[in-house]
Amino acid sequence: MMAASKVAPVPMLTPARERAMLWLLALTQFTVIMDFMVMMPLAPQLMQAFGIGPAAVSGAVSAYAWCAGLSGLLAATYIDRFDRKKLLLTMFCLFTVSNLACALAPNFHVLLWSRAFAGLTGGVLGAIVMAIIGDVIPSERRGAATGIVMTSFAMAAVGGVPIGVVLAAHFGWASPFFLLVVLSLLIWLGAARVLPSLTAHMGAVPTPVRQVLPKLGALLRERRHMEAFALSIVNMTAGMLVIPFISPVLVGNMGLAPADVTWVYLAGGCATIFTARLIGRWADRAGKQQVYRWVALLSIAPLLFMTHLPQLPLLALMLVFPFFMALVSGRTIPLQALLTTIPEPHKRGAFLSANSALQSLGSGLGAWLGGLTLQTDAVGHISGYGINGWLAAGLSLWTVWWVARVRGAAPQGAPA
Repeated sequence: MMAASKVAPVPMLTPARERAMLWLLALTQFTVIMDFMVMMPLAPQLMQAFGIGPAAVSGAVSAYAWCAGLSGLLAATYIDRFDRKKLLLTMFCLFTVSNLACALAPNFHVLLWSRAFAGLTGGVLGAIVMAIIGDVIPSERRGAATGIVMTSFAMAAVGGVPIGVVLAAHFGWASPFFLLVVLSLLIWLGAARVLPSLTAHMGAVPTPVRQVLPKLGALLRERRHMEAFALSIVNMTAGMLVIPFISPVLVGNMGLAPADVTWVYLAGGCATIFTARLIGRWADRAGKQQVYRWVALLSIAPLLFMTHLPQLPLLALMLVFPFFMALVSGRTIPLQALLTTIPEPHKRGAFLSANSALQSLGSGLGAWLGGLTLQTDAVGHISGYGINGWLAAGLSLWTVWWVARVRGAAPQGAPA
C-alpha cells in the first residue's frame, strides 16, 4: 500500500514550510520521548500501584528499548522501500494505538506487553524522522535542524513529563498515556497536511526480498558504519545507566514527594529548550565531532554528581538538574547530525533505522545493567547508584576518544 511506483525528486520547500515540517517532526519525537521518559518519574507510583520494585520498572523500560531495537533493525530491511511520509504516518498511527493499550492495561503484565508494543512501533519513528532531515536538509544546516528536532527532549521534560506526573498524581498512572493518545492524533493530522511526499531515495527497481537480509548484513559489516554504530550504542548505554533511576532515587533517597519530581524535570527541560538549538548551531560552525567531544567530556561531571547526590533541598536540585539535562541530552545533538553524513543517500534510511535499533539496544542494556547494581531496603532507600555513575563516566570517556574515528563517506549537500 505504501510503496511508490514513481520516484520523485526531493521537493524544494519554502522556509515557512520547512520550519513547520521540522517542528512537526519535533512534536512527533516529543510523543515518542515522552512515552519513554514518563515511565521514569512514574516509577514510584507504578511501584506502589503494582507492588513491584525498581528492577521491575527498569525491566519495563528495557522491554520498550529491546523491542524498539528489534523493530528498528527489522525496519532497516524495508524503510528505504517506501515513501517516508506514508511510512511515518503508518507507524505513528500504530504507536498511538500502543499508548491506548498502555492506558487501558489492568495489571503490570499487560502493561509490560503494551510497553513492548510501544517499543516495536515507536522504535522506527526516530529513524524515519532523521532520514527525512537527511533527505531534505543540506549537510551544512543539519546541525541546526537536528537541534530543532532535539528540542523534543526539552519539550518532553518541560511539558510532557511534568504534566504527565501531575495528571498521574490526581487521576491515576494511566492518565499520561491517555494524554499521549490525544496529542498523537492531533500531531498526526498536522503531519499528514504538512509533510511532503519523499520518494527520491527509492530506486526504480526495489531490492528483491531474497536480497534484503544479505544487504542488511553488508550494511552492518561496513567498517565506517560499524564505527558509527559503536559510538551510538555506547553513548546511549552510558546515559541509560543513570537516567531511568533519577526519579526513584530522588523519592527514595532525597525524600521528595512524587509530585515534587515534576519541578526538577521542569527546571532541567527549561534549560535544554535553550541549549539544544545553541549546541546544534555550534556543531554546524565548529564541526560535529569536535562539539560532541566537548559536550560528552563536560557531561561526565553531572553524571557523577547525580549519582553521588548529598542530601539537598528541592530548590538546590532544581538548580543542579539543568546542567545534567543540558549536557547529557546535548551530546546527542552533534552525534545525530554526524550520523546523517555517514551513509550514501540511498542507504540513509536503512542506516539510520539500524542505528536507531542499536541505540535502543544500548538503552535497554544500560537500563538493565543499571537495575542490577541497585538495592532497595525496607524503607525504600536505594543503594549502588554510585557504581552506575562511574560506569557511565568511563563509557563517556571512551566515546570522547572514539568519535575521531567516525567519519562520513564524503561531504553531502542537499539532494538533487
